[in-house]
Formats: sequence, C-alpha cells, structure tokens
Amino acid sequence: MNAMENEMKFIDPHIHMNARTTDDYERMVEAGIVAVIEPAFWLGQPRTNVGSYTDYLSTLVGFERFRAAQFGIRHYCTIGLNSKEANNQELAEAVMEILPLYLQKEGVVAVGEIGYDDQTALEDRFFREQLELAKELDMLVMVHTPHRDKKQGTYRSMDVILEHGLDPSRVTIDHNNEETVQEVLDRGFWAAFTLYPKTKMGNERMVEVVRKFGSERIIVDSSADWGMSDPLAVPKTARLMLERGISADAVHKTCYANALAMYGQSGQFNESDWLNPLPIDQRTLFEGNSVLRGQTPRVDEESAEQDPLIIR
Repeated sequence: MNAMENEMKFIDPHIHMNARTTDDYERMVEAGIVAVIEPAFWLGQPRTNVGSYTDYLSTLVGFERFRAAQFGIRHYCTIGLNSKEANNQELAEAVMEILPLYLQKEGVVAVGEIGYDDQTALEDRFFREQLELAKELDMLVMVHTPHRDKKQGTYRSMDVILEHGLDPSRVTIDHNNEETVQEVLDRGFWAAFTLYPKTKMGNERMVEVVRKFGSERIIVDSSADWGMSDPLAVPKTARLMLERGISADAVHKTCYANALAMYGQSGQFNESDWLNPLPIDQRTLFEGNSVLRGQTPRVDEESAEQDPLIIR
C-alpha cells in the first residue's frame, strides 16, 4: 500500500461481526477499518422462540460492542426483525413486542435490516409495522432488498417506504446492483452495495458503478457473515478503485464519509468516537469473560495505572 492508502480510514456499515473471529478484528484494524455497523440478522437456521432473539439482540448491544473495542474498532448496530423470520408469524409478533426496548439502547443507529425476502404477505406486514416503529421513534432505516426479483423488490420497498411517509434521506437501500442503483438515487435514498467474493456485487463491478454513477449517496459495505464472505471487502475495494483511476475523494465518500453522513443522523454515530478513542485495556472483562486465551493483554499507556474495568 502507498502512503495515501496507509492513511485512509474506512467504515464498514453492514457487517455481521457476531459471526466473525478475533482474527478478523485484528486484520480489519490493520487495514484501516475504524468503525462497523452490525445489522440484526438471521442465524442460518430458524429461531424457535423469542428468547433466542432476546439473547442475540442483547449480544449485539452488549458483548459484541465490548469485543470490538478490545481490538480498537467502534461497534454500532441496527435492530430489527429480518425478512426471512417475518414469515414465522408467532415468532414475528413476539419479536415486535421487544424491539422498542432494544432500539433505544446506546449504539443502535437504525431499524434494520428489514424488508423483503420472498415478498410474502407476512413480510409486507412486518416491514410496514417496523417502518411505523421507525417513525414513532424518529429513527433511521436500513432496508434489505431481496436476492430474487431484486428489481421488483427494490422498487416495491421504496414505494412502501414513501407510502408510510418516511424521508428517503434517512433510509439506506442495501444489496443494490447495476439495475437498481439509478432509481434508488433518483428517489433520494442512500444506495448501499454488499460485496461478496462470488455473488451479489464484486469489487471490480463496484469500481465501475462508482465510475458510472458517481459517489454521492453511494455506500460500500461487506455484509460479511457466517458464509463465504470477506471482512476486508471495503478497504480492498477502495484500493482497487484508486488503482483503476477513481479519485481519492470518491473513494473517501463511498468507503467512509457517506456512511458517516447517513448514520450520523441518528445522533449515535459520531466520528469523535473513533478519532478520540478510549484506551484499550484487554484485562477488561464482560460478565466475567475476556477475549484473551492466555495471551499477554494489550494495555494502552493511559490505562496502565488504572484498575481493570469490569463490565457486568
């Protein structure tokens, strides 16, 4: 990497760190990632009861936030009922009862990721209910667009959002491709792109999207999860954009500044959080748990003379 690349900072505003390892956090820090947003997600297998959701959402606002900080990354999240599990009506109704509690926790920047998967009647019902919840709590929204019938599902998502009276400048439409981006931008939404190694949007295609559509309201993220995915997709794509002649300003916007502008509207996502971070003290425990397994703890100089922090 050249000097410019070494100085760049990145935000990954859609990554499922609960499914990643501490090695990923270390590599992400080395690559320049300073902050992440983790959307509530499905587990890969169906949840059987609302208690599973309660524990998972508690992890997003609790332990995962702690774990990221132990490696120097600021962790935020979005909270919502995902579209796949909206099709389990009994579960979905129970989840809707607990969402307001978690949406008002520290570090929660939006309702999300919500939207459509198979575009069923139940998905539509709970998408609309969560949009109304976002209005009630004056919150931003992150939308999951379907992997099948993407164009129709994306347009339908925007129609419903506007029908419910939400301001498109406070909504991210994610999982875009070349076929959907222009309409998303024309309607005033933020257009995010999830970069997977073999599916969705690869980083070479992302370069051409920025070349064609510009950098205004376009956001790059990895959506890395428990499947084949890359937690370094954002810095890798930034590097490729620079190599392919995209301006440093456009790279900065799409891989950092636009995410900050969008989610900064929440009042929870502040650049000062990572530009002026608290010192790292890996002696710290969370409910008695440490990220260490016999390693020498990292203790930044400002923390060295303080007692270890115990988080309960």
